[in-house]
Amino acid sequence: MIVVMGATGATGNALLHRLLALGAPVRALTRTPHRAIPGLTDPRRPPVEVRYADAADPRSLHTAFEGADRLFLAMANGPAQVELETRVIDIATRAGIGHLVKISAPAAEPDSPVAVSRGHHAIEEHLRGSGLTHTVLRPYAFMQNLLRLAPAVDRGVILGATGDAPYNHIDCRDIADVAAAALTRPEVAGGTYVLTGPEAVTHSELASKLTALTGRRIRYVDLTPDELRDDLIRHAHMPAWLAEHVTEIQQLAASRPEAPTTTVADILGRPPRTLDAFLREHRAHFRR
Repeated sequence: MIVVMGATGATGNALLHRLLALGAPVRALTRTPHRAIPGLTDPRRPPVEVRYADAADPRSLHTAFEGADRLFLAMANGPAQVELETRVIDIATRAGIGHLVKISAPAAEPDSPVAVSRGHHAIEEHLRGSGLTHTVLRPYAFMQNLLRLAPAVDRGVILGATGDAPYNHIDCRDIADVAAAALTRPEVAGGTYVLTGPEAVTHSELASKLTALTGRRIRYVDLTPDELRDDLIRHAHMPAWLAEHVTEIQQLAASRPEAPTTTVADILGRPPRTLDAFLREHRAHFRR
């Protein structure tokens, strides 16, 4: 039995459907069991076991992990992430989980300039000390997060603080496919993998792609980190910690040039999805 935490998230949900396609026994966990998990309402699909679980509720985790031997751990970044994920790891260990696949972050180092990455380093260290066999996935920025740019694209701009530095994006469905491989293929399990799409692009190049996609001129406006942070708080209504995280990620891209890896292709035997294909797929989202 494979347990999928975060079954309503972009990566967790894609993983759930990939595992079902592979015929693997799977249990979906959610904090909101009264809400349908995307894609599971199709009457042609075999029923899927769904259980309530909240990392802040240890008892729910004990129940959710009963009888399972593999676990996918993905949680939204947040101030309590280290506490919550280390709790999941401890309870999974006691529950007899045999292998855990964790979504981490690039630059997961003790002295990383990105606070969230320092947190992921601490979680990875805890996982290594737990005795659980495990696989760590370190994906770069999710293509799905680009959909949040739609309101700015409507105004003809995208904002950032990367200058002319390229940065990586990866489709969450590719992350999910690699996670499925780590959960079902022994030769993949046990590694630490940095995951990217096939190219790194600058914000200006992204603006050009969106211009071609929408037929409207989209320009990139480069801000200072402080300006970007303030704009995210005031206009995107992000909490301060998240605005700080986005700003730190962009500063990291500017200070450490990002280059694509071949990891997705090496594991899956096919190239990762391209940014152009993702944008075309979601063209209507940017043409509101």
